[in-house]
Amino acid sequence: MKKLISSLSILVISSLLTTPCLSHAASTHIDQRALDLLKRSSDTLAGAHEFTYRSSSTVEVSGKNGQLVTLFAKSRVALKRPNKLRVLVTGEVPNFDFYYNGSTIAAYAPKTNVYSVSKAPATIDTMLPFLKEKTGIHFPSAGMLFSNPYAVLSKNITSAFVVGSDIVDGIPCNHLAFSAPGVNWEIWLESGSRALPLRLVVIYTDVSNFPRFLVEFSHWNLHPWFIGTFDLKKPASAKEITFLPIGKKAASLQ
Repeated sequence: MKKLISSLSILVISSLLTTPCLSHAASTHIDQRALDLLKRSSDTLAGAHEFTYRSSSTVEVSGKNGQLVTLFAKSRVALKRPNKLRVLVTGEVPNFDFYYNGSTIAAYAPKTNVYSVSKAPATIDTMLPFLKEKTGIHFPSAGMLFSNPYAVLSKNITSAFVVGSDIVDGIPCNHLAFSAPGVNWEIWLESGSRALPLRLVVIYTDVSNFPRFLVEFSHWNLHPWFIGTFDLKKPASAKEITFLPIGKKAASLQ
């Protein structure tokens, strides 16, 4: 879409867990138990041929005067390995519907009734880096969508420890903390054998004011019955525009 990408990029602040980072003051100690719990969660997601979940997110972005402001979003995610993904985003952020069917990516902005379509690599693992490079779009939970989440989430980790136990929405969980160059991040995982993610917090330590985002996960379903497809069914009146390359300013979709 000609003017889609910059606005979408506001929602999906780049470089989530593909390059987690470490603040200068943080310890370099790595607790193997934290890695083991993260591996248990990653194995659950890797072993699921398909899954769906919902999320509520807050993201901090720079306002017109440089002050950080907080935007709220809700997402519905559906994944089918190895090459199907659907993400529907609503809320205070730019709203859009994203579709990937194994050969193309498509995004539709309902508020402005515009859409974009582009050819894409043949798997989710190759599509996600392509999507970020081509458009700047990077979903907050992207690290969990790969076929081997642990390899992505544990990349460059320099610090890892178990903060303690907690309860999120009535579910007992383990609270873990990690660091890697440029970002500190925390994750809350179910304390049971599935260890599904319940909450994620990321703080960018190499960016002014240390912006952060928070994601709350719910309605996990590892055996979904998909209703709908992974192809964009655009309204007849929708206008097609081109995905805007990174670095070019785009108009808001709001």
